[in-house]
Amino acid sequence: MDFNNQRQKEELYSQAVKAGKRRYYFDVKETKGGDQFITIAESRKVFNNATGNFSFEKSKIFLYKEDFAKFQKGLANALEFIETGVMPERMEEDAFNEEHDSDDFDSMFDN
Repeated sequence: MDFNNQRQKEELYSQAVKAGKRRYYFDVKETKGGDQFITIAESRKVFNNATGNFSFEKSKIFLYKEDFAKFQKGLANALEFIETGVMPERMEEDAFNEEHDSDDFDSMFDN
């Protein structure tokens, strides 16, 4: 099987969304084991002062099936807060995770 056929098998759905200077990509892909996941990418055009040329910076996250509901709830809470200014109810595990995981998470970024 060549690379193009393998890529077609892995990528099941793709949508690009233009938003000003940014473009967002939502891709549904499949692992070799048949599990589906989403990649969300942001691409934005930036000017490099040193070279005088434009280039694209791209950021990507992978969202796995077991996290869909939590991600959706977190995004909905953030959007609700932006729209209403009212702090939404926190997910049950948030308080527990903040108490027990914050030191482990923060240590990942210590130099």
